[in-house]
Amino acid sequence: MSGPWPGRGFGHPLGRRFGWLWGAYGTSALGTWLAFGAFPLIAIQVLHAGPVEVAALSSVGAAVGAAVAVPLGPWVEFRRKRPVLIAMDLVRCGALLTVPAAFALGALTFLQLLLVSVVVAAADITFRAASGAYLKTLLPAEDLLVANARLESTTWTTTIIGPPLGGAAIGLLGPVVTVVADAVSYLLSALGIRAMGGHEPPPERREAARMRPGDLLDGWRYVLADATLRRLFFNTALFNGLLMATSPLLAVMMLGRLGFAPWQYGLAFAAPAIGGLLGARLARPLVTRFGQHRVLVAAGTLRASWPAGLVFLRPGTGGLLLVMGVELGLIFCCAVFNPVCATYRLQRTAPDRVARTLSAWAVTTKASTALLTAVWGALGGLFGPHPAIGLAGALLLTTPLLLPRRTAPPHPEVPADGVHLTTPAA
Repeated sequence: MSGPWPGRGFGHPLGRRFGWLWGAYGTSALGTWLAFGAFPLIAIQVLHAGPVEVAALSSVGAAVGAAVAVPLGPWVEFRRKRPVLIAMDLVRCGALLTVPAAFALGALTFLQLLLVSVVVAAADITFRAASGAYLKTLLPAEDLLVANARLESTTWTTTIIGPPLGGAAIGLLGPVVTVVADAVSYLLSALGIRAMGGHEPPPERREAARMRPGDLLDGWRYVLADATLRRLFFNTALFNGLLMATSPLLAVMMLGRLGFAPWQYGLAFAAPAIGGLLGARLARPLVTRFGQHRVLVAAGTLRASWPAGLVFLRPGTGGLLLVMGVELGLIFCCAVFNPVCATYRLQRTAPDRVARTLSAWAVTTKASTALLTAVWGALGGLFGPHPAIGLAGALLLTTPLLLPRRTAPPHPEVPADGVHLTTPAA
């Protein structure tokens, strides 16, 4: 079974404007990975925070940020997307720069770190929603998978090179310096998006110009009313939440009980990221050969099978190789699944619902990750990290049951004015 867009490979040209967008994404992604772990280190080394406070930076900050982002999805929908992207980059830059400024003045507090993490999380969600909607208007449908595959490849490239460089910078200059680098990366991203040029027509607004309380739920209503999107929505939220919930427990187990050195822990997760580059490059050829839906289900099923292998983790070289093997397989499958899923979702969503749908998706993913991280932290405390990781691996094996087994017809959308519309087919 061949795919619908033969001949459009990874190197297919997508134009100057996408090139600027791609470069801006790569710059900000590199800055994010350079500063990976900077906030917890600042909290521990500068503010002498304890474990509860450090955990709150990631869980509470992300959850509150997701709540703050809820009304921004409908707000983004009826505005030009490029100015929104620039604004969110500048918001993240400005928020992050308050940290080194307060540190220099001796006025940095834990509350400020928490507030900055909330602002950055909300801006991240809004940026992703706006960028997805903008990408759909920027490129024809047949180019979306190539574009998403390139963005996915960039994600894994920066994952490989960012943390080692950031770790070296933190060791030499301290964690505050990497926060500055992250802020500058958002500024450069904003300048790159500004340099794209071109005309973006304003989206058509509905008759009611002011946003109503019910509009906040439009994204969720749209997803839940579509049988295909609904299954994919629950699959990704549960998979991402369970996977990320075990990360702190795995760190505790490897660096504590099993006695792995910090460099071994870093190597176990950095080296397998090469699988992300390979998976992203193969996503398009696989879809061309086997079809979009088949690849989506196969990659989504295979990615859920790898984490269960961590129950066999033991100390020593064998244990290190086991983690690297599990991560390599997991990352490869995720790198195939992610661009196909992103493209599938964009094609399935009506143009006037993209920002709200992506915002609702991101909010739910962040909230479920924060909740499951807290739950698994409690389970790890009660039963130990090893049983908790094993339980998460077992539950992950059930997530493929939520994948769409077939493509259902798009659902009818009933807007607030009661006019019955039909969304375009994927």
